[in-house]
Amino acid sequence: MAPLPALLILSYLGLAISALGLQTPFHAAKKDLVSSSALQADITADNLLKRANDLFAIAQLGEDEYNHPTRVIGSKGHVATIEYIYAALAELGDYYSISNQSFGAVNGKVRESRLVIGRDVPKSAMPMGLTPPTKKNEPVYGPLVLVANDGCKESDYPSDVKSAIAFVSRGNCPFGDKSELAGKAGAIAAVIYNNEGGDELHGTLGNPTPDKVATFSLSQEEAKPYIEKLQEGEPLDSIAYMDAIVQEISTTNIVAQTKGGDPENCVMLGGHSDSVEEGPGINDDGSGSLTVLEVATHLTKYSVNNCVRFAWWAGEEEGLLGSEYYTSQLSEVENMKIRLFMDYDMMASPNFAYQIYNASNALNPTGSEELRDLYIDFYEAHDLNYTFIPFDGRSDYVGFITRGIPGGGIAAGAEVVKTEDEEAKFGGQAGLSFDPCYHQACDTVENLNMTAWEVNTKLVAHSVATYAVSLTGFPERTGIESNAVGVQDLKYRGHKLAM
Repeated sequence: MAPLPALLILSYLGLAISALGLQTPFHAAKKDLVSSSALQADITADNLLKRANDLFAIAQLGEDEYNHPTRVIGSKGHVATIEYIYAALAELGDYYSISNQSFGAVNGKVRESRLVIGRDVPKSAMPMGLTPPTKKNEPVYGPLVLVANDGCKESDYPSDVKSAIAFVSRGNCPFGDKSELAGKAGAIAAVIYNNEGGDELHGTLGNPTPDKVATFSLSQEEAKPYIEKLQEGEPLDSIAYMDAIVQEISTTNIVAQTKGGDPENCVMLGGHSDSVEEGPGINDDGSGSLTVLEVATHLTKYSVNNCVRFAWWAGEEEGLLGSEYYTSQLSEVENMKIRLFMDYDMMASPNFAYQIYNASNALNPTGSEELRDLYIDFYEAHDLNYTFIPFDGRSDYVGFITRGIPGGGIAAGAEVVKTEDEEAKFGGQAGLSFDPCYHQACDTVENLNMTAWEVNTKLVAHSVATYAVSLTGFPERTGIESNAVGVQDLKYRGHKLAM
């Protein structure tokens, strides 16, 4: 594929590559073999912060279209992010083979929405990701009709759901299936209510299909009185309004692989280059993608025994699109060359915890547990507390572990509220999210905890250096079959619930 116009971003921002701290490596001299201590020593908070400021300036390119900084796929901010990464890599000389991988993606945008049930406007009502609009992008009117069971079968939808708004419980099948079944039954819209606690239900309908209808989510607490009224036979006239667009676009992954090192044994890592529409995404996942870029930059000073492959995924926020496309295109031979994949998403959360994906060999490809133990050993060696988080489909490791490639990673926390025990271990404030600006306009440079970011970037450097030198003792790949939970059974598809 043709390379991107790599220096275009410089014209946008007036940046000089030299100001980024990038260095063109001198290839005539033999380089020392990389070591963990040397690569960690190259990592500084100052360089990371410079990159974060660059990225926020890039996000501001999205203001004309979205009225706020954003790097969502399809925006000028995301196109410029890709160009920035490519330009930085190109400036490193011939240390890497750099490629871009374009693919079709689906992007959704809700311009305005409103749900009225009876006389109420539920506070927790929100559009599902990739929801289609209501008919003609105008309000639709009809009774709220309770769907039987969990709405996963056609027989769950009563005949009177036709020309009505289907009221469906979450559970047992993807949200997209419920929306599609409601549409097939003749519903003019759907509301999926949570079957467990929580203020809001963040979900996605997945790829568009002709029968899906405009779909809202609703909290369990707000849904409960409506369920009781409907069960008692009380009618609830409702209004649904969704001014939305779902469109197909083209976007791009970037992959850079060392020219040195054993190409049959590749160590791979990545972060995602996009943000959500709602904000600039400087922590999510500017911090991860810039960590990967910073480590890639400094690795050029050294030689490696095993090849190292860096990736920047597009479309993670729309459902892990870039990493899923990349892994789906791997032949069996190419798949087997990847010894492990390390995912780095949200490294600098302001109310952070040092989090490790709890990836075991029992439930994931063999080698995932050994990677997890490397992270444990690092934190313990530095007298730092850590905690485990579920390996449940929330980031770009999914395409790898479901195709037999060991995976894992670290994070600093997203929307989950910090407990008192975690406050005692990591500081910060209990009762607040690890990242109070998660998926919001306030995810700016001011939203970064530089201590956590520097520590985590040094750990990324350690993981790269360790496996770039030797994979001795790390389990050999035996095939592309996976013992991991299938994609269709994962609770999450990226940051949004799938079911």
